[in-house]
Amino acid sequence: MKCPKCSVDDDKVLDSRSAREGAAIRRRRECLKCGYRFTTYEEIDRDEVLVVKRDGRRESFDRSKVDKSIRRACGKRPVSDEQIRTMIDCVVASLDGEEVPADQIAQKVMEELHKIDEVAYIRFASVYRQFTDVAQFLSAITEIVKK
Repeated sequence: MKCPKCSVDDDKVLDSRSAREGAAIRRRRECLKCGYRFTTYEEIDRDEVLVVKRDGRRESFDRSKVDKSIRRACGKRPVSDEQIRTMIDCVVASLDGEEVPADQIAQKVMEELHKIDEVAYIRFASVYRQFTDVAQFLSAITEIVKK
């Protein structure tokens, strides 16, 4: 593992423990050159899952894309990194099969966001559902208020 401070790949593991309810291992490391301490996470590398896009294209599932979209929706909202990681873990765990429609992934993200933060949910839904006017925003907000 390369040190994020000096880029040397010589370190030692100080501590290892289970994280995210057993879905990952958290390792505390120390660079042997500069002494900088940092944390890494190891996760299970799932079999190749293909995402089927709206236009029919297929591409490999990329956890970082889900992370980026959730973080964008949660920008400046009271949502912790741990909550975001937990949401991503739930989305990844819900992937079933070799090919998964992008709509199914987006729907699961919206379900998880709805539980945590309604504003983030609306932000994500506005991009996913491609809102084009204020009426669509009002409709989505009204739907949340009714629940």
